[in-house]
Amino acid sequence: MKAIFLTPGSPHALVVGVVAALSGSAPLTAAAPTPTHADVAYGPHEHQRLDIYLPPKGDGPYPVLVWYGGIWKPAKHPAALDYFGKAQCAVIAVQTRTMTDATDDKVAVPISYVAADACRAVQFVRLHAAKWKLDPDRIAVGGGSQGAQPALYVACAADRADPNAKDPVARVSTKVTCAAAYRSQPTLDPKRMQEWVPGVEWGAPALGCSFKESLKRHEELLPVLKAWSPDYLLHKGTPPLYFENNWGLTQPEKVTETDYKVHSPAWALGFQKLAEKAGVECHVKYPDHPTEKYQDTWDFIAKQLKAPTK
Repeated sequence: MKAIFLTPGSPHALVVGVVAALSGSAPLTAAAPTPTHADVAYGPHEHQRLDIYLPPKGDGPYPVLVWYGGIWKPAKHPAALDYFGKAQCAVIAVQTRTMTDATDDKVAVPISYVAADACRAVQFVRLHAAKWKLDPDRIAVGGGSQGAQPALYVACAADRADPNAKDPVARVSTKVTCAAAYRSQPTLDPKRMQEWVPGVEWGAPALGCSFKESLKRHEELLPVLKAWSPDYLLHKGTPPLYFENNWGLTQPEKVTETDYKVHSPAWALGFQKLAEKAGVECHVKYPDHPTEKYQDTWDFIAKQLKAPTK
């Protein structure tokens, strides 16, 4: 998986882990800036690492954007550092254990590794917020493409804090201010994703089997989906969500059918209907479909993080 570092300043200036450059994106930069704190371990596994980028000026405490990397191969992707640096917000690029790690360890539900680490990263950041001049009450999560899945899990799942845990990290809240997803796949349900995007196949082995097998075993796998898929976890306590896609509802000429289906805004629109039923604020942006309150993903995150606390 190749990281793409995009210069901030356009609606699609996002740092995401995708194979091909995004259509209509800003120019690519050579490399990401050096983190203020690099390769910080938030767990014992070699892939449980995060990079912390603090604004170049200011005293804090800084609101925080936690941005997730790959779920098949380990990766960290810092997002819009210039934008958030100027907005006096910290950015934390998180790498989690992957579904490949889980498969190697013979874990029954591979996505559980990714989801658990996504939550632990938020807990770890909140626990150590004072050390890095961060605001523990203003934490946003997000990710691009596959990286959006762990962010949505954190936002949609109930608070995973365990007050009786021996591990101090596990006792901390996983609640976040908001979540953002770019070119995302917000469900692990094979039946639901094909209702939203006919013919698409994505996500294996998140549920511990191939995509085709997951379709055949759909009823059997429903308890797993209800435990780990963001769409099944939506509830009134879910914070505001923002989805953005760089393609519209028609497949662009030079984009392959497979790539388009995996990154179609139809996923977000399907998820938005479920969010609205659950009473959750959910915005969807794509070409010719702007969002009323927010210019783009970054604008949404910044405004949510800077809004007066309730």
